Amino acid sequence: MYIIYSVNLDKFYIGYTADFEKRINFHNSVQNAIWTKRGQPWELYFTIDQLEKSQALRIEKHLKKIKSKKYLIELKANTQSIFDLKRRYR
Repeated sequence: MYIIYSVNLDKFYIGYTADFEKRINFHNSVQNAIWTKRGQPWELYFTIDQLEKSQALRIEKHLKKIKSKKYLIELKANTQSIFDLKRRYR
């Protein structure tokens, strides 16, 4: 599960992938026809690793539902919160 950030839009994008390098390259490519094209270039904000796919998708859904930039900033700063999320969405 990953969170990327666009300085141009001052926005975060939350997603899931098994191959982050391929995915970030897509977000930043000229062939990208999805919403994230407007925010190029995107940079990695942080990832939550070592998740099962179903767990990653549940965490992704939770974070998207919250829609809070402040929450994402606090989450990155507090590793205990990330551990708690992993445990909560097993």
